[in-house]
Amino acid sequence: MVVLAAGFLARATFSLLINGETIRDEVKVQIRVTTGLDPVLGGKATISLFPNGSARFDDVSLEAASSGTPALAAEQLIVRLRFFPLLVGRAEIADVTLVRPTIAIAFAADGQSNWATHIDTLAGALRPNPARTVPFSEIRISDGTVLLQDESYKIVETLTNVEFSLAWPSISKSFAATGHFVWHDEPVQATLSLGDFAAALAGERSGLKLRLAAAPLNFGFDGNISYRPTLKLEGLLATGTESLRDALAWAGSAISPPGGFGQFAIKARADLVGSNLSLSALGIELDGNSGEGALSLLGGGRGTLQGTLALETLDLTPYLSTFHLLAGNDWNRRPLTLDQLNSIDFDLRLSAATVKLGSAKLGRTAMTANLRGGNLSVVVGESQAFGGVVSGSIGLGDSAAGAAIKTQLQFSDVDLDRSLGEVFGFRQVEGKGTLAVAFEASGSSVYALTQNLNGTATLTGENGTIAGLDLEQVLRRLERNPLAGRGDLRAGKMPYDSLALTLKVTQGTARIEDLRVEASALRLAVAGSASIPSRDFDLRGTASLLAAATRDGARDFELPFLVQGPWSEPLIWPDAQALIKRSGAAAPLLDAVRNRLMRERPAQETHKETHRDTHTEAQTQTGTETPPTAAPAASP
Repeated sequence: MVVLAAGFLARATFSLLINGETIRDEVKVQIRVTTGLDPVLGGKATISLFPNGSARFDDVSLEAASSGTPALAAEQLIVRLRFFPLLVGRAEIADVTLVRPTIAIAFAADGQSNWATHIDTLAGALRPNPARTVPFSEIRISDGTVLLQDESYKIVETLTNVEFSLAWPSISKSFAATGHFVWHDEPVQATLSLGDFAAALAGERSGLKLRLAAAPLNFGFDGNISYRPTLKLEGLLATGTESLRDALAWAGSAISPPGGFGQFAIKARADLVGSNLSLSALGIELDGNSGEGALSLLGGGRGTLQGTLALETLDLTPYLSTFHLLAGNDWNRRPLTLDQLNSIDFDLRLSAATVKLGSAKLGRTAMTANLRGGNLSVVVGESQAFGGVVSGSIGLGDSAAGAAIKTQLQFSDVDLDRSLGEVFGFRQVEGKGTLAVAFEASGSSVYALTQNLNGTATLTGENGTIAGLDLEQVLRRLERNPLAGRGDLRAGKMPYDSLALTLKVTQGTARIEDLRVEASALRLAVAGSASIPSRDFDLRGTASLLAAATRDGARDFELPFLVQGPWSEPLIWPDAQALIKRSGAAAPLLDAVRNRLMRERPAQETHKETHRDTHTEAQTQTGTETPPTAAPAASP
């Protein structure tokens, strides 16, 4: 206790003896020796040596002597002095705190930075020098602000509430910074360490560890950095977020179309040269999809993403979940927007053991996706799907009318019930077959696209059935008793041996150029059209029960019919006159009516001639002419 009391007494005594200007000068010298920067202490100074040695300076800036421009400016500089040196009359700095400093870092269009001179000054101060002794190694930043500006990339960012503790190199060559700041209203915890601070400042290779942790995103890098002659980073990179969409919004990036972009994670070997980033030995997860491969991002301008990815399962359902072709029973009329296609270019090669698109599930698939200048092209080289193979391409881009789409797809030797059902929502045809479609359209909505749709489609099938059409049984019943009723043409199933369809679409109207269905006992031919915008049919067809399958085997039984009405529930009308003609019981009635008409026609013609002669004679006698009176219609 006596020693402690003596120490405080001595300190109080020295507080009266040490001159404030001496401390000011010592602080300036020691800061200059540590950082190489000249402190400009322009404001009021407050020296306090009891009970704790400290000095406070207002309106402070640190400048490079060669440039004369401040590296930073602070409202206040607080210097804490070591205890024991004060006992012998020396002012030695223990640590420094910059209160509310503002640090402005700007990059010109040519890449030059306003901090280039300051960095050279710092690097010079840290060069190995046996005669150099670093007075202090701890610098704190309290409630600071960092302004970042890059004219090349049109970036202006502000970090606020910057609170950092800097471990300045003293005995070792390393540098470390730990603290937090606020960016876009989110607090970010940050840790930075450089294995060789002097080498890093000089642009030479140095070890680098960086950790950033925020609610929207976590980021980590462990590797090396250099920036002369150009910026280079190499090492292991890991980043992840619970919502990539939220992270992109937080970073101020353009938001992609709705759907997907939830959980996201990347681990890779990263190599950055200038503005070009390469990720090798890549493991990536996005929206439950995980894969491996390599990616590269070519910077400058719009930026281009290139790479190859292999995935076990590629589920595209989240990205299609908000896109709806129909709104109720009509085509969706909401405007289509493709603005997000202009934010970046990419060229990706993808392979997956399984691909999911809603209810559709494809097998092993290889594809490429290319987006350039706002035009997206997806090419499916080969996909093992629906028991067969699918290939083709889909193109999407901007047009004067809004959106433009172009599709060419080939379904070879596929199960028709699965392919037509899962892709086109048509589940009435079963069997193996081949389908080829080639369509293009443009418009501002799905409905507008259907109005401008043009293209062709061909379908062939064999050894299958058509659900909801038991045509053979209906024809057999009507062949036996044509007047028993038209029958329900939409019940049961109709087996077929072969099916062939050729369709041409012009401005939203699909015209059947050829539709033939053949089976051992019957044959079906259909012609007509369907309106795609209004979703209705106007078809004519003939169903034929072949002679070998008819009751007497004498001749084919043919039944013309009409198909009209909405796609969801069309009306099928058999030709009533053909059924009446076919009926033996109705034949005498038809003959009687026909004979009566033939007998009455001559009598009517005679009555017309007599009436015409009498009328003409009356006109001659009176010298007037009147229009003839119309003859009465013949009775049936």
